[in-house]
Amino acid sequence: MTEKIRWGILGTGSIAHKFATGLSVLEDAQLRAVGSRSQEKANQFASAFDIPHRHASYASLADDPEVDVIYIATPHALHCENALLCLEAGKAVLCEKPFAIHATEAKSMIDCARERGLFLMEAMWTRYLPLMVELRKMLSEQVIGEVRILTADFGFRAGLNSEGRLFNPALGGGALLDVGVYTVSLDSMIFGTPTSIASAAHLGETGVDEQAGIILGHSGGQLSILYTAVRTSTPQEATILGTEGSIRIHSPWWVPREMTLNVARSSPEVLQFPFVGNGYNYEASEVMGCLREGKLESDVMPLAETLRVMQTLDQIRAQWGLKYPMEL
Repeated sequence: MTEKIRWGILGTGSIAHKFATGLSVLEDAQLRAVGSRSQEKANQFASAFDIPHRHASYASLADDPEVDVIYIATPHALHCENALLCLEAGKAVLCEKPFAIHATEAKSMIDCARERGLFLMEAMWTRYLPLMVELRKMLSEQVIGEVRILTADFGFRAGLNSEGRLFNPALGGGALLDVGVYTVSLDSMIFGTPTSIASAAHLGETGVDEQAGIILGHSGGQLSILYTAVRTSTPQEATILGTEGSIRIHSPWWVPREMTLNVARSSPEVLQFPFVGNGYNYEASEVMGCLREGKLESDVMPLAETLRVMQTLDQIRAQWGLKYPMEL
């Protein structure tokens, strides 16, 4: 591994811009290459971030010998195909969430990485932010006692565009895979794999879920009450209820800076966790730390958990009868 870890970004959309911006604050990271489906877009993106290698195809990026790890920043429906392309070219991969369209795709990605001895991680960037690191510590120390209930939401109102990423079934559109995955992953981080699922959704005119409510039950009786939307704005808060108190993560909980700790017989305490950069740098740091240590996956977002989250998402969609064209 070189002194600086050399990154490539596959895709040039808004999330790619955010990740490139995050990388810019890391002294041990070097953004060496970008891949697009057109030379013009590759050039535009590269010029914005001073990237030397500008590839007009994803395959060309995957084959770039000056890249150690590639961040997949394409729409959901392309994640599996793009990740496999990079893995088969011998590159480590950080794949944007949702990891894939369904669990079968996710398993094929994981199997490919393990067969080739390559690093692979889902880009659930929220997990690596300072507040979430402290939250896991507090929960492990039972600061609020035994955790019993989680409530979390993530919704916003987008303009209806039948061809756009959010509403197009061919692109894996809908609230669940776009932002609901954050809430399901939070449930997984706190409680593990659910043993029961109850859910309902409104499927809009394009056939994707525009809003949904989900209850996840767990073996010890713990419950998560979650809701998500792409046509309805929500508070974007998360609250964790324990036997001895509660923790409320302030809005927007998925990019958190503050939480209120309320422990029995004590006054509420607001805890602040500012962070440097735009937040995407923390997941990049995790990837680079793993690569330097020779790890093939992250302990914070292990591949087995990523697969279980995808399986949960599949079961939720099955309750609505929602299948994407590539699944028919």
